[in-house]
Amino acid sequence: MGSQEVLGQAARLASSGLLLQVLFRLITFVLNAFILRFLSKEIVGIVNVRLTLLYSTTTFLAREAFRRACLSGGAQRDWSQTLNLLWLTVPLGIFWSSCLGWVWLQLLEVPDPDVVPYYGTGVLFFGLSAVVELLGEPFWVLAQAHMFVKLKVLAESMSVILRSVLTALLVLWLPHWGLYIFSLAQLLYTTVLVLCYAIYLIQLLRSPESARQLTLPVSRVTQLLPSISRSRAFVNWKEARLTWSFFKQSFLKQILTEGERLIFQPVEESFYIFFAKVLEREKDASLQKQDDVAVAAAVLESLLKLALLTGLTMTVFGFAYSQLALDIYGGAMLSSGSGPVLMRCYCLYVLLLAINGVTECFTFAAMSKEEVDRYNFTMLALSSSFLVLSYLLTSWCGSVGFIMANCFNMGIRITQSLSFIHHYFRESPHRPLAGLRLSPALLGVFVLSAGITSISEAFLCCEQGWPARLAHVAVGTICLGVTLGTAFLTETKLIHFLRTQLGRSRLSDKMT
Repeated sequence: MGSQEVLGQAARLASSGLLLQVLFRLITFVLNAFILRFLSKEIVGIVNVRLTLLYSTTTFLAREAFRRACLSGGAQRDWSQTLNLLWLTVPLGIFWSSCLGWVWLQLLEVPDPDVVPYYGTGVLFFGLSAVVELLGEPFWVLAQAHMFVKLKVLAESMSVILRSVLTALLVLWLPHWGLYIFSLAQLLYTTVLVLCYAIYLIQLLRSPESARQLTLPVSRVTQLLPSISRSRAFVNWKEARLTWSFFKQSFLKQILTEGERLIFQPVEESFYIFFAKVLEREKDASLQKQDDVAVAAAVLESLLKLALLTGLTMTVFGFAYSQLALDIYGGAMLSSGSGPVLMRCYCLYVLLLAINGVTECFTFAAMSKEEVDRYNFTMLALSSSFLVLSYLLTSWCGSVGFIMANCFNMGIRITQSLSFIHHYFRESPHRPLAGLRLSPALLGVFVLSAGITSISEAFLCCEQGWPARLAHVAVGTICLGVTLGTAFLTETKLIHFLRTQLGRSRLSDKMT
């Protein structure tokens, strides 16, 4: 498979993932607004923060390292060893679910059962749902490695929609069930997700031989399960050692921040696969196929530009429209306190998240095992400074201080990745970091838009009534249109990249 074909598939995977993330967050937004009419904000808060954190932390620690290592292998790998390694995520998930569940029940403050009933059951079910999802990890990695875009869209869409429907129905009919509602819905979500991947792959393996040879590296359903052979090792020890290196990194990464589950994640996941397939870990850029290096550099430059433009747009317009968004969503209770300040700070954090997602997806795909281990030592030092800085800034500035500490942490991580990228391409003619430079015209439009929308917010939002609010929205719409138009005219290389990849995506969809 050539680098251009891999790039096209990665672009399809990323674009579909982005659309799914936007759709899912829209569904979540509407669902939360509906739920708050029937359940207390304490119950919703426990689900959205504490129980979701338990679930996401368990799955992240149990599978993130395996995903990165197993998606990096070449085409000639022994997939039976890779699948054996991936099945180890299940016992690891049981371990983390048990440990974290104990922490959630014994060390963290347990909510008042009169206000938040069935908290223990919620912890149990969310931990169980994490283990259930890990049962599908070998199928997920196999599907991702072979770019099964439609399967990902179908599985995630169906699981999210069914979870939302069950939640809404139970809230409407049995609101006194409290956390039982969200526990059952979460278990349904992970079960449907795993079944979609498993059923699809099983059906594919039962398809005619010619179709099967074009897709999967296994030929029987039983080859998807763990297997022991006397002629070879149970796992590929090179992959296992790389997994251990990534595990140490993911553990520190989870300590540093849990806030990277945003719409940028599909881009990071999809293009990590692209870079891992196109580049070889143990070689510098000057020792690899120069056509592949050129493609990787061009893609990295475009992704950096896209991340920068997306993050800047969200930051500039987020600053001026945070108060209005909170006022519409929750009324004066959210918009009159510290909420707008927190949201504005988070908009800056989103900018750094966007850039960090792109730089780290390249860095982790190109690093050798030794470089990953050295990076882990840097992360260890960073985690200590982050915890100290979080404590100090939170003591001085409250919740805003914690976001500022996360911004500092993200800035250091970006600096580390930029240093690696600069060194990696130092001996080549390619300079992908040029993607972080904006044209003077576009930069000026961003500054002008920030000033105009800030003045509009001061005079029109949010106590002047709906006509003033609509006028504020109109001002922002005009500024956003001018900003996007300027970007379209000045960032021609990025526009060409997007048009090319979207065109390939449409062509591939028609062919399939």
